[in-house]
Amino acid sequence: MSALELTFRLLGGKQAAGHADELQALQAEVYAGPPYGRDDDAGVFAGRFKVQCRQPGFVLAEARHGGYLVGYASGIPLRPSTSWWRNVTTPLPEEVTTEHPDRTFALADLLVRTSWRRQGIAGALHDLILAGRPEERATLTVLPAATPAQSAFRSWGWRKVARTRTSPGSPGCDVLLVSLPVSKP
Repeated sequence: MSALELTFRLLGGKQAAGHADELQALQAEVYAGPPYGRDDDAGVFAGRFKVQCRQPGFVLAEARHGGYLVGYASGIPLRPSTSWWRNVTTPLPEEVTTEHPDRTFALADLLVRTSWRRQGIAGALHDLILAGRPEERATLTVLPAATPAQSAFRSWGWRKVARTRTSPGSPGCDVLLVSLPVSKP
């Protein structure tokens, strides 16, 4: 199947909340494989997603083949009181970590089913969710071992600025940034 046979659309928080079970199932499927190998995140996803959907500015981009969800991306603007930068393992200058309205959009998820990868779907979701954002920049976290994701983000202009731990004992993630609007090389 080609990406031309897909339907892409943006959803706000209330619309996305209505698809929570389907999104959670896709998240569990993608994160069960390497390098993630996690099958205990269903409750974490459900709680995080429920909170994110209610946040002002939450957006979800989805890709469907007919009614079948093949991928999605979601994110929210960071608030001035965000804890996003709190657990970085190397101190960053205040000009990087200080948030104000319309400064930073956090790309929380970007997932594509394994059988649908390498068809440009992740790139299309990436571009759709970031298109027209009012923020100056976007940020995300990604495991260092997620080589395909790391390569894709680098090719889309993202750069690593730090390492972070979301909780004690959790694997460290790279924190990436990109200026908005994104202009592909």
